[in-house]
Amino acid sequence: MPDRDLFSLVGRRALVTGSSQGIGLTLARGLASYGAEIVLNGRNEERLRAVCAELTDAGFTASVEAFDVTDQEAVIAGVERIEERDGPIDILISNAGIQRRAPLEQFARADWDDLISTNLNSVFFVGQAVAQHMIPRNRGKIVNICSVQSELARPGIAPYTATKGAVKNLTKGMATDWAKYGLQINGLAPGYFATEMNSKLVEDEVFTDWLRKRTPAARWGNVEELVGAAVFLSSDASSFVNGHMLTVDGGITVSL
Repeated sequence: MPDRDLFSLVGRRALVTGSSQGIGLTLARGLASYGAEIVLNGRNEERLRAVCAELTDAGFTASVEAFDVTDQEAVIAGVERIEERDGPIDILISNAGIQRRAPLEQFARADWDDLISTNLNSVFFVGQAVAQHMIPRNRGKIVNICSVQSELARPGIAPYTATKGAVKNLTKGMATDWAKYGLQINGLAPGYFATEMNSKLVEDEVFTDWLRKRTPAARWGNVEELVGAAVFLSSDASSFVNGHMLTVDGGITVSL
């Protein structure tokens, strides 16, 4: 008989950054449905508390810890509060991220700095702070949200591509340094999903037509289709998977 507990997250606590909406919220709900206790994170505490109420009303266990993932001191303090108040963080989903679009030759320094701070620095800050607690326990799961742009470029988003490529390699570095302590650190790379961040592209008929022709699955992804991959990487099912980037993209990165 198959081990039906292999994907169970019962008794595990998951911190999900950027979880007030979009992919982060979907993954938080998904992990909760497999039994995980969820700690929601973002900067808008009011929004987080509204989401937390929705989760608890649905029968899930959830709490809120609002802090700015780009502020290392705030990250360290926030992680300490979670560990002291709620208990050990068993799973980290590093999801917080932003997008800026402009021709590369006109890209503003402020936008570059925002992308590096939110998309890359935060992965290091939160990952390091959480790992410092996981390492003495000899267990822990870290899932960094990468992107198809970790592998491929597209006009107008070169700096975003740079950040996501860096997150991919940071994930490899984390695994190389921390696997010996019993941690599994992997990346989850979404393709093109219909989210708030991509709303302008979804509404752009020309882009959507291009995407359907370019993607073997011939459609946008639905965010719920990321849950299975996130549960796998967060559960005992991936106990010997380390430094891997699991791509969920309808085949766009394997087809010319």
